[in-house]
Amino acid sequence: MLTKADDYPIHQTSEPIASVGTSDRNFYDRYFFNGYAPDGSVYFAAALGSYPNRQVMDAAFNVVHRDRQYVLRASRLAGLERMETYVGPIHVEVVEPLRRLRLRVEPNAWGIAGDLLFTRRAPVLEEPHFLRRNGGRIFMDYTRLTQHGDWSGTLSVDGKSIDVGAQGFRGTRDRSWGVRPVGEREAGAPAFPLQFFWLWAPVNFDDVCTHFDVNEDADGEPWHAAGMIVPAGTTGGTDTVQNMRAVRYALTMRTGTRHAAAAEITLCSQSGADSRISLTPLYNFYMIGLGYGHPQWGHGMFLGEDAVTGESWRLADLDPSIPSHLHIQAICSATLGQRRGIGVLEQLILGPHKPTGFTDLFDLAG
Repeated sequence: MLTKADDYPIHQTSEPIASVGTSDRNFYDRYFFNGYAPDGSVYFAAALGSYPNRQVMDAAFNVVHRDRQYVLRASRLAGLERMETYVGPIHVEVVEPLRRLRLRVEPNAWGIAGDLLFTRRAPVLEEPHFLRRNGGRIFMDYTRLTQHGDWSGTLSVDGKSIDVGAQGFRGTRDRSWGVRPVGEREAGAPAFPLQFFWLWAPVNFDDVCTHFDVNEDADGEPWHAAGMIVPAGTTGGTDTVQNMRAVRYALTMRTGTRHAAAAEITLCSQSGADSRISLTPLYNFYMIGLGYGHPQWGHGMFLGEDAVTGESWRLADLDPSIPSHLHIQAICSATLGQRRGIGVLEQLILGPHKPTGFTDLFDLAG
């Protein structure tokens, strides 16, 4: 079956674009965006995912404003046209590839909307390929790019209109595609013991952008790690990216949680010089609002031909020790030498992890 995408010279297999290169039901193709005021007082995040082998496309848009997280979710039965990147009131448009993307959220019953333009302030950063097996089966096999940017346009929340460009909102977007667990759980033999350790920390400073991520096994051995520093600016290319030879981190855990009260990231350059970034969390954004780990609105789950819903909660009312609340992006103030910046520290720690002292599936920091 031919679709509009077939008119572009982008084929990776002998099949039409509508047929992805694997029959794995967990194949996905996804956008993510976040943005924040310079002082962190307002935060928003959005995601849109396509799951061709499940015939599902879903999206979500969240805003944190005045200590409350507002949530809008949408899902639809997806046809073969994968370039139709909209779900309910949420639309993503590639205005200029790798430079400008438009995020539009039409007015809806849940009080959050916007017409927002992401403009790069640094080139895209290609993270090392993710590949992880459980036994002999692929658990994760995907690529992700991360990009820092500035936001312009208007955000509406709880009856208030915010000019994000005038207020100097910055943020990050990512694109990832490949195979990772999505959709309804599979039946059959018991799964492998659950263990997952993940940190992801893109940070915006005035003159540079930094990035760090790591996956580790239960003993603290990394199976994926990356660090980059790139000058901020609209003209630089990928040749300006400094890829680190190694990365390190130190977490101070918050008692009764699996979240960091403070973090220090060390980026070790090829020349041997170290750059130390200190992160101080301001508050948590709960990723369940975007569908991560949600029992009903999880990524790729079929909810009907067209479904839209929303909710909101006070951040103070959420128990961070509940398993569905473990996955967060902590909005953080940041320092790098004399530089002051802002970014996020995404965290998901499940199961044992020796460096942070966890020994069971959901035990908490003492």
